[in-house]
Amino acid sequence: MEIGPVEYMIVAFPGNKFRGEIAPTLADLVESGTVRILDLAFVGKDADGEVVAFELSDLDPDVQDSFDSFGAKAEGLLNEDDLKAAGEELEPNSSAALLVWEDVWAAKLAQAIREADGVLLDLERVPHEVAKAAFDWAAANR
Repeated sequence: MEIGPVEYMIVAFPGNKFRGEIAPTLADLVESGTVRILDLAFVGKDADGEVVAFELSDLDPDVQDSFDSFGAKAEGLLNEDDLKAAGEELEPNSSAALLVWEDVWAAKLAQAIREADGVLLDLERVPHEVAKAAFDWAAANR
């Protein structure tokens, strides 16, 4: 089975304000064939600093429905140590979503590179703030 590049992210929601607003955008990406969700997990830290992991089924029913709509589910790639480490980084009274996905859009390119005996020397994500500053600078200096 060919698989595209796999990425993960941890998104914190200070004040435990996670209500599933990101689910419709994830659904669009899944439905367009851009990404495939490989794993999804949630972790929180209460006001006393205790870390707790929870499942999609532990969330509010509306939030569950928004993720169920595109087949998001925990596949077990993220383990207890991953959840604990993510939770320890949170501020008290915060939660986080952990997401692992395949960049389906890049699978053919990755396969072509391998078949051409290409060797990936570097791959890095440029943070939004850095990219925006670079584009702003370039626009101002034309």
